[in-house]
Amino acid sequence: MVATLRDSLKTIEDYKSAHPHYTELLDIMADILILREEYLKNLKDSIFDVEENLIYQKMNGGLPLVDLTAKKYDLKRPKEYFNSLVCITGKRMPEVAKSILDVVNDPQFEWDKCICTSFNSRFEETKDKEAQTDHDDEESINLIDFLLEESLRPELEIIARKYGEIVEKSGWSEGYCPICGKEPKIGEIREDENGKRYLFCHQCGFKWNFNRIKCPFCGNDEQHSLAYFEVEGDERYRIDVCNKCWRYIKTVELPKSCEEPNMDVEDIATLHLDMIAYDEGYN
Repeated sequence: MVATLRDSLKTIEDYKSAHPHYTELLDIMADILILREEYLKNLKDSIFDVEENLIYQKMNGGLPLVDLTAKKYDLKRPKEYFNSLVCITGKRMPEVAKSILDVVNDPQFEWDKCICTSFNSRFEETKDKEAQTDHDDEESINLIDFLLEESLRPELEIIARKYGEIVEKSGWSEGYCPICGKEPKIGEIREDENGKRYLFCHQCGFKWNFNRIKCPFCGNDEQHSLAYFEVEGDERYRIDVCNKCWRYIKTVELPKSCEEPNMDVEDIATLHLDMIAYDEGYN
């Protein structure tokens, strides 16, 4: 069962009690979930188009349905949504929101370029370093990345909802999203499905089945070079790592008959796992 908005907001309140140091970010996430739902209700179609006659060819060729790096789209609506997201941030974290505005209002900040090239993880790292050099504010830069990603979410979620069933039947086996091509940050393992593993895309909200013993980033399936960390007190979560490419992904282990979690919320509630992975040398 898909997590409803009410369920997600309740989960956020629970996590605020368990992780009070994430309260501001969780409050922002709650506001975003409400705004996103309203935005989706009023969105009749997406700015992104899908060539339906090429869906199976794309899936077989490892190509996502929407390729932002190969085609130019009118990003006016996502930019308007982004501005609304910045306003939300301003209510919860006014100083950080001001820093975000300083970055995006800089003449050197190219909205379309940042949106499209954010799908290339290597560029994303370079962009972060450049931005941090210019503005020396890591917290605002991280939030910019988060808001840029969210700005496309409603438009791409419509595509995921419309074509999700077709994609699920295609046998997609890549470690990046079949809808938009974005790399996952978090996944889940479900005990009630014989331990099946799913990867989740924050960019479009799509979730797809993926080989449990395989790195989604480099394709490494040698068990001796794959490992995971568990944190005491957080047995529900773990960090899956690859000792070939030194990448990691967070994983939520779900017991039988567990309700569907909101993976956007889970990602924020597990930021401490990202810190652990970084400290261990993974990225």
